[in-house]
Amino acid sequence: MDNDVSAGSASTTVVGRLALGITLLAFGIGTTGVIDGVTASDSVSLARYVGGVALFLIGLLAFRLGDGGSGTGYVALGALWFTWAVAAGGTMSDNGAGLFLVLFALVALTLTMAGGDSLGQLTHGLLFLAMLVLAVAAFADSSTLTKVGGWVAAVAGAAAWYAATAAYAHWPTALPGRAARGVTAAG
Repeated sequence: MDNDVSAGSASTTVVGRLALGITLLAFGIGTTGVIDGVTASDSVSLARYVGGVALFLIGLLAFRLGDGGSGTGYVALGALWFTWAVAAGGTMSDNGAGLFLVLFALVALTLTMAGGDSLGQLTHGLLFLAMLVLAVAAFADSSTLTKVGGWVAAVAGAAAWYAATAAYAHWPTALPGRAARGVTAAG
């Protein structure tokens, strides 16, 4: 495995990935219902302040440091998490929620296709899949698909958390069989 830690604005990349990872883990685990009494609505405060406000500010800092890829990704994800947190528990229809999740998925797909390092692309790809499955679950009113989407979100959170921890601890961050590349989008 290659150790491709050094690309991008290291401080914003690590903090951004930690914020995204923690938010996705809380949201995903809450959505699965695997812990008795813990639901996705229990992650609203975390999503608002860590996933929303913190990611947005990290994105602005990345822009200031000249890292447009990370800045774009973190600002977009921060705005989406903040919007989800504000709307959670409201009177949005299932179809309205499904539409929001499709739009969230499209942002994640854009971040996946933008490139970056392997773990960043993996995180965004899993985020895309999670939001897409959750959108279908909302349209179909399927609790089974909601749980599947929650698990995918939790795995995406674990990937983001690992990417941040690996960069900070200087662990390998390239996936086996892939050449190391620089970070060009928020991870």
